[in-house]
Amino acid sequence: MEHQGHAGSRWYSISVFALSLGLVLFAASLTPSLIPRGPVLQGALAGLVMALGYMIGRFLLSLWRGLQIPEPSGKWSTIARAICLVAALVLLVFCLSKSMEWQNSVRVRVDMDLLEGGGVIAVLATGLALFCVLFLIGALFQSAFDALRRRLYRVIPPRVANLLGLVIVLLVVFVASRDWMLPSAIEFLDETYETAQDLFETAPPAPTDSFIAGGPGSLVDWEAMGQPGRNFVTSAPSAAAIETFSGAPAERPIRVYVGRSQDDDPKERARVALEELKRLNAFDRKILLIASPTGTGWLDPGAHDTLEFMQNGDVATVAVQYSFLQSPLALIFETDTGLEQASATMEEVYRYWRTLPEDSRPELYMHGISLGAWSSMHAFNVFQMLDKPIAGAVWAGPPFPSYLWRQTVAARNAGTPYVLPVIQDGEVVRFSSQFRKPAQSGGEWGRIRINFLQYASDPIVFFEPDSGFRKPEWMKEPPAPDVSPDLRFVPVVTQFQLALDMALSKALPGGFGHNYLARDYIDAWVAVSNPEDWSPSRTRALKAICNLGKDTGCAVE
Repeated sequence: MEHQGHAGSRWYSISVFALSLGLVLFAASLTPSLIPRGPVLQGALAGLVMALGYMIGRFLLSLWRGLQIPEPSGKWSTIARAICLVAALVLLVFCLSKSMEWQNSVRVRVDMDLLEGGGVIAVLATGLALFCVLFLIGALFQSAFDALRRRLYRVIPPRVANLLGLVIVLLVVFVASRDWMLPSAIEFLDETYETAQDLFETAPPAPTDSFIAGGPGSLVDWEAMGQPGRNFVTSAPSAAAIETFSGAPAERPIRVYVGRSQDDDPKERARVALEELKRLNAFDRKILLIASPTGTGWLDPGAHDTLEFMQNGDVATVAVQYSFLQSPLALIFETDTGLEQASATMEEVYRYWRTLPEDSRPELYMHGISLGAWSSMHAFNVFQMLDKPIAGAVWAGPPFPSYLWRQTVAARNAGTPYVLPVIQDGEVVRFSSQFRKPAQSGGEWGRIRINFLQYASDPIVFFEPDSGFRKPEWMKEPPAPDVSPDLRFVPVVTQFQLALDMALSKALPGGFGHNYLARDYIDAWVAVSNPEDWSPSRTRALKAICNLGKDTGCAVE
C-alpha cells in the first residue's frame, strides 16, 4: 500500500493509511467528554491522539506485511490511499464544524459561559504542530533502530536482528525514563511544592495560643506543618460564631495537624498526632474525626466547618500530611505514601480510642476527599472494627482506583445507575451528589453510616484505566444532568479524553467536576453524624451561611 523505500530513508516516509487513521482519531478527539476544553488544550489532545493513530497505523501495516498478505498495487494502491485520505478529511471537517456545539453541550450543564467563537484555526494549528513534533521524535527512534539493526545484520540473521534492535532501543528508553527523567521530575515537583508550603525558615511566626496545634506546649512543629496545615488549624470557626448560628452555648473546635516534614516515619507522625489529641483533651469531645488530606496536604473547609457548626463545635479533628504533590501527581508517583500514613494514623488513634469507656468516648468518624478519600478507605479495616466499629464516614470524590469504592459500586442494586448506586436498603452505605441527597436512597440507618459524595462530572472518580478499548459502565447508561448527552465512547480516544479531564477536573465551577461544595457536605454530614435537635430548616440555615465557592467554608455575619 505504501512505498517503504530503503532502510536508510524510511525515517521520513509518510504512510497515507497511517496518516488517515491519525486524522480519524484527531476528528474523534473533538467529541465532548466530562470537562470542556479550550482550543489550545483541544488541539494538544488532538495532536497527541493523531500521533498515536499514526503509530497504530504503521504497526498494522508492518503486521500486514509480516504476515505476507497481498497488498493493492499500481492504480488500485493509489485509489485505496485516496479513499482512506478523503474519508478521513471529510470526517475531520464534519467534527470541526460540530466541535463548538459539542463543547457547549458540556458547558451549559456545568454553569459555564458558552463559546461564541469556534477556535477551529487554533485547534488545527496546535494539533498539527504537536503531531509534527511527535512525528519527528518517532522518526529519530526509527533512525536509531535502523542504524542499530544494520550493524546487527553483520553478525546475526535479519529477523533476529530486527527483534533484538527493537528490544535494545525500547530498553534504553525505559531505563532512561525510569532512572533519570522520572526521578528527576518527581524530585523537582516535590521540592517545588515543599518550597511553596512555607516550611522552616520561611514559615510565619507560631501562634501564641496553646489551644492551637503548633502553639506553646504543642508537640507539633509549627514550622514543619506547612501552609495547608497552618491554614487548617487556625481557620476553625470560633465558639462565638457557632453560638450565633445555633443560639446555644458552643465549644471551640479542636483541630490537630501534623506536617509531612515533622518526621520521615509515618508511624512517628501518627504518634505525635495522638499525643497532641491527648494534650488538647480531644477524647472528651462528642465527635472525633480522622481526616486524610489531599496530596498537597489540603483539607476542604466546606467539609470541616459544616460539621463543626452542625455539632455545636463539639468536634475534634486530626489529620496527618503524607505528600507535597498535587493529588493527581501523588496518585501516580507516590501511591503508597498516603495509604501508609492513613493506616498508621488510624491504627494509632483507633487503638487508643477503643481502650476508653464505651459510654464516654467520642463517636469516631472518618473523612477524606480525593486522594485523601482513597487513603482513608484503605485505612478502614472492617475486620478490626467488627466488635468496636466507627460511627461512620464521609468520602468525597473517591479516586477510581479505590478498592472499597469499586467493590461497593459493584454491589449496587440491579437497575440503579453506576454514578449513583443504591446498595440494598441503604442501611450502611449511601451515595449522594448535587442532585440526590443521602435521604433519597434509604430509610433508617444502621449502626455504621457511610456516605460517598460524588459528582457524575468528576473524572477523578469515573476515569477507567481500560477505557482504551472497553466502554466504561457509566457510559452505557443515560447521562447524568451534569454530563453531555453527546458524549460517545471512541476506542483509544476516550481514554486520553478522560486522562485530560482528570488534569482539568478542578477547572469547573463549584458543584461540578472535582469541586465539592459545602451545601452537599451538609446533606452528607446530617445523614451520617445525626446531629441532635436537627431539622430541615436548620439545614437550610446552615447552607445559607456557608459559601458556595470552592476552597471556602462557613461564616456568620
